Amino acid sequence: MLEPELNVHDCLRQVELLALDVVAAARDEGWQTYGDDPADATPLQRTVNEMARILRHHHFEDDGCVEPNRPVLHLGGAALFVPGETEGQQDSYRVGCARLGVDTRDEGWALWYTWDDQERAHTMVTTALETTRGLLDNWAQGRDVHPAQPRRSQIRAVIRGWVGPITLSPSHASTKGLGGC
Repeated sequence: MLEPELNVHDCLRQVELLALDVVAAARDEGWQTYGDDPADATPLQRTVNEMARILRHHHFEDDGCVEPNRPVLHLGGAALFVPGETEGQQDSYRVGCARLGVDTRDEGWALWYTWDDQERAHTMVTTALETTRGLLDNWAQGRDVHPAQPRRSQIRAVIRGWVGPITLSPSHASTKGLGGC
């Protein structure tokens, strides 16, 4: 009897599970590494090590793994900008939204810190809250992951410079001598 055809998410999960099995087998053989590949690594070993590094992070919405045709956006940092619970926090949120040039939203906003093609710093105001939570969770564990380029509908404003307090990505923190990758 034929098994039912897998849907896209089940298929991707099956591929991920098999990839984890390959990485575990390489680790059991003693040659798998999350760090730099040894000089004598074979092409297969380099590929398995790269796969291990990719699988090492916690997946999240728009992490770039499911839609490879969407480019990854390298971020210097990110933050969540939410209304808060107290009247003072809500007032600060309203003032901040006015400075950012966006309407207030009950859900808040995600702020992504990146650069344009001339390396000028920008703050991107997005609706990608779950993606940002996934980034921040990974960064807290030292995993230097970056999201897929947001869809145009997810971007509400792009402001020159970095606005507000941020959490630096591990790779950007390391360029500033603050640790990281």
